[in-house]
Amino acid sequence: MTDKKQINMSINDGSEFFAHELSINFNPTQFILDFKCITPRNDVRSKNAPLITLKHNVVLLEPHHAKRIHELLGNILGRYEEQFGKIDVPKAVKKWEKNREKLAKGKSAEAKTKAPSYLG
Repeated sequence: MTDKKQINMSINDGSEFFAHELSINFNPTQFILDFKCITPRNDVRSKNAPLITLKHNVVLLEPHHAKRIHELLGNILGRYEEQFGKIDVPKAVKKWEKNREKLAKGKSAEAKTKAPSYLG
């Protein structure tokens, strides 16, 4: 007769998170993935400036885990494109980038890479 041990397990599912932006940084021992969700909130009853809500979900990875995620994501993207076709930059983004380049002519490198404003 074998002794069977029972284990009770509780899974705490996090809430869904849509990331508008991602910052990736590193130090000698880890990679830091900072997923950001930026949500402008306008209250027509308020005379104050618009409110912008910024949420962060940060993931810390050891370098070998970051390398493995890179490999896995490349594999998954390849399989996706085999099944559904090439992933291309949306036309609206291409248009925005083209307009950004026109506006940034003669300006500093910082002005050329400035992200769109979430203030409207």
